[in-house]
Amino acid sequence: MDLPGPIHDFLLVFLGSGLILGGLGVVLLTNPIYSAFSLGLVFVCISLFYIPSNSHFVAAAQLLIYVGAINVLIIFAVMFMNGSEYYNDFNLWTVGDGVTSVVCTSIFASLITTILDTSWYGIIWTTRSNQIIEQDLISNSQQIGIHLS
Repeated sequence: MDLPGPIHDFLLVFLGSGLILGGLGVVLLTNPIYSAFSLGLVFVCISLFYIPSNSHFVAAAQLLIYVGAINVLIIFAVMFMNGSEYYNDFNLWTVGDGVTSVVCTSIFASLITTILDTSWYGIIWTTRSNQIIEQDLISNSQQIGIHLS
């Protein structure tokens, strides 16, 4: 699909924000029905990412398979559960939640540290031939990545 630059950027930001909000809804919502509907939003946003890259068949297949079949199956399975038992023993914060949040925060901090400490100046991306020009590459892993791409 040949979209002008600002419209294409707006579409990507809109779909990306829908994907992030849907993912947060899957994780943070306590009602399993709402969480399953948020998962449906994530599946729809993922399938719509294929449309700007002219992959209309893949987008339609994603919608039919994931939203039309798998998400409906998940929603039916959640609706057949007895929801009253789930909410009777509900605690706001448990020890497992604390451990999980510490582990996830440490993984997030290590990823951010790795991204900030990586020297990105050694590789220049060119748009005319889709090749990577090597300029004073420091590590062997960067050279391996160049030759494997």
